[in-house]
Amino acid sequence: MASSPILSLGSPWSKEAAPIGIFDSGYGGLTILNEIRKELPLYDFLYLGDNARTPYGTRSFDVVYKFTLQCVEYLFGQGCHLIILACNTASAKALRTIQQNDLPKIDPSRRVLGVIRPTVEEVGKLTATNHVGLFATSGTVQSNSYPLEIHKIYPDVRVVSEACPMWVPLIENNEFQSPGADYFVRKHTHNLMKQDDRIDTVILGCTHYPLLKEKIEKELPAHVSVISQGEIVARSLAEYLHRHPEMDKKCTKNGTCSYLTTENPGKFSSSASVFLSEEITARHVEVEI
Repeated sequence: MASSPILSLGSPWSKEAAPIGIFDSGYGGLTILNEIRKELPLYDFLYLGDNARTPYGTRSFDVVYKFTLQCVEYLFGQGCHLIILACNTASAKALRTIQQNDLPKIDPSRRVLGVIRPTVEEVGKLTATNHVGLFATSGTVQSNSYPLEIHKIYPDVRVVSEACPMWVPLIENNEFQSPGADYFVRKHTHNLMKQDDRIDTVILGCTHYPLLKEKIEKELPAHVSVISQGEIVARSLAEYLHRHPEMDKKCTKNGTCSYLTTENPGKFSSSASVFLSEEITARHVEVEI
């Protein structure tokens, strides 16, 4: 899967077809992108990381919505017809408003999808006790999005949430293999199980957290299953495109991937190697209006 040169930002793809847009507040969405590219290797993707304004997890609903909408509009401006919010905080705090209020005004034929709903749909298939744990950022926990979505489909499932504010900084600073990471993983896994020892399924509700999955599994009881979102979201997207051939036709298929960042592109390219198994080249963009 080759990385392509960045698009000509002044004259993006045709109105008829363009890459699938993948958005995250930082680097975590690369774990989603990685799995999507495995599932859909022929498709083109345009990744945008709002690294200059990360983290989103501690920001208010209004700010997350504003930042997310700016990035969505930017990707639409590059021609994307379909955008995946590969960010739990953006999916929790901005997706519904963008879908219901903004898309009808911008272009009713375009689509923005999140990562929470497909993850939630898997939960009921995995838990035997109906007791589920959630590790997420403070913003995602405060939004209550996971319990609300889970209860819509599985009303008998009890959800216990644990905010892990230090996990993202540890990962983004490439300290996730350090003793400090061990300490914070141990702290939060033990906190979660203290709240409910019947938990048998745990959701990693942040796209960064798969990099800590081995450590998390080591600290949890052996019978507890840990759900990463990448494969789930990738399968869900493939099924969506199969169900919606009219959208599939609007997605270009050359097997390429381009990367945009609101931060320093050299820093992005270097840090992205933590999440990807290839070297990439990114380009800096401004998304603020």
